[in-house]
Amino acid sequence: MERLQPYINAAWDSGMEIGKNILAALLIFIVGRYIVALINKLVLKALNKRKGMDEGIKSFVKSLVNVTLTVLLLIAVVGALGVETTSFAALLASAGVAVGMALSGNLQNFAGGVMILLFKPIKAGDYIEAQGQAGSVKEIQIFHTVLITPDHKTIYIPNGPLSSNVITNYSTQDIRRVDWSFGVEDGEDFEKVKATIEKLIAADNRILKTPEHFIALGELADSSVNITVRAWVKSADYWDVYFDMNKIVYDSFNKEGIGFPFPQLTVHQAK
Repeated sequence: MERLQPYINAAWDSGMEIGKNILAALLIFIVGRYIVALINKLVLKALNKRKGMDEGIKSFVKSLVNVTLTVLLLIAVVGALGVETTSFAALLASAGVAVGMALSGNLQNFAGGVMILLFKPIKAGDYIEAQGQAGSVKEIQIFHTVLITPDHKTIYIPNGPLSSNVITNYSTQDIRRVDWSFGVEDGEDFEKVKATIEKLIAADNRILKTPEHFIALGELADSSVNITVRAWVKSADYWDVYFDMNKIVYDSFNKEGIGFPFPQLTVHQAK
């Protein structure tokens, strides 16, 4: 037993040291999380005081600060556990190539986010189409841009591909052109149809006088004559005008006796 006593004492001392390190690391983690949350709140409060700052920049800075503070907290926790931070840094440096390859996509996304904030092809609140998705930009985060679709789905698009591919932004211009194609039966009087549509356009104050609207016979299809109509509206009125005009044209054509087309097939019986 006496022979084992030195080993027991050494194990006890080591256990106490490890226990102290674990308690210290736990305390640092708990306090650190509180401090990180507090700093994030202060940063957000400071950003909100900056009037005129783009919401995308705010969300990007908020994400960057949070990630940076979290990494520093993890390093402090590792140091409290007894792992020398210099050795830890050396270990990360030695694995830098592998880590870099593993995180290359995220690094591209980070750089893409910076490019988006610098050149501002989009900003929070814009309605865009990109990467096969469409929606309103909610925020530009450190690695992703968040879209909210019209049916309230949340879509995360990586900033790297977003910044280097085509983006269609529907919110940058004050006005947009609305296009319709109304089909009528073969044999209908085009001038009567045109005059009816002219009255409907003139009666809608949301349709702009300048640029001037356009009405023409667009296509002689198999079972219909298609009338092309183009008009300009404020961007905010686009969808309301589009759907309202569809309904008004439907009601007005019925009142005026203008027939809508339906598929027809002429069959000739052989004698």
